[in-house]
Amino acid sequence: MQKKLIFALLATLPMLAHAAQKLPVVASFSILGDVVQQIGGDRVEVRTLVGPDQDAHVFQPRPQDVKTLAAARLFVVNGLGFEGWMPRMSKATGYKGTTLVASEGIKPLKSEEEEKDHDHAGHDHGNFDPHVWNNPQNVRVWTRNIAASLSKLDPEGRDYYAQRAAAYDKQLADLDRWAAQTFGQLPVAKRKVITGHDAFGYLARRYQITFHAPQGLSTESEASAKQVAGLIRQIKASGIKAVFVENISDRRLVDQIARESGASVDGKLYSDALSRDAAARSYTSLFRHNVEQLSAGMKKN
Repeated sequence: MQKKLIFALLATLPMLAHAAQKLPVVASFSILGDVVQQIGGDRVEVRTLVGPDQDAHVFQPRPQDVKTLAAARLFVVNGLGFEGWMPRMSKATGYKGTTLVASEGIKPLKSEEEEKDHDHAGHDHGNFDPHVWNNPQNVRVWTRNIAASLSKLDPEGRDYYAQRAAAYDKQLADLDRWAAQTFGQLPVAKRKVITGHDAFGYLARRYQITFHAPQGLSTESEASAKQVAGLIRQIKASGIKAVFVENISDRRLVDQIARESGASVDGKLYSDALSRDAAARSYTSLFRHNVEQLSAGMKKN
């Protein structure tokens, strides 16, 4: 009896060892890292390079980040130029694992910065707006891509990933319907907002909202005095009251615009990062918070 018990325990050791070996995954920034975790569950160990309340636009990889990436089997990035530092980092680590561009298959919005009279200097995202996650329909594409990559690297977990992806996809579809209903209660004429940088183009297109921002697609871009003065005149003329700061940005410029236009800052939006506090610890809570804040602010317009 004792020998049978020993043999049974020995037989389970390989399975226990396999269960303990979670798939090491690195995500470029916090929002994407959360979505990977939602799908990967207990079978993955997700590490995020740009954490909550941090700005991926100005991120500079540290030595420990290089070590983290070198140990990963999957590196998940948004793409569309969002991670301008990614090619340099991959080269520095000599990374040999799989890289997934999660936005593959999403039809990107063209950048309007080339068409406007912008005097922005510094970093830009090229021809496309990379902030795809501000439309839940795009995060559904992320979800499918992530599940497919995890299943390829961990075939034994294929059914597990498929089940979690299906459940998360339903959450995203429900979130999108709720947002459409919430914004649909407001006349389109009232759907106007001022934010710090131009991060909400996909949300604007999905729900017929007009966003104005002194900075371009990147927080590294600098707004000229001409742009700021023009935006202040526009706020005064249109009566926009919905003015928001962002968790990743210096709020001084938005405060200045609000003060000089006679408006007041209505609250905080989470554009490119999750939060350390409870307001936006996951993508779904981030999106719900933003919709609620925007809806309440636009009612005052």
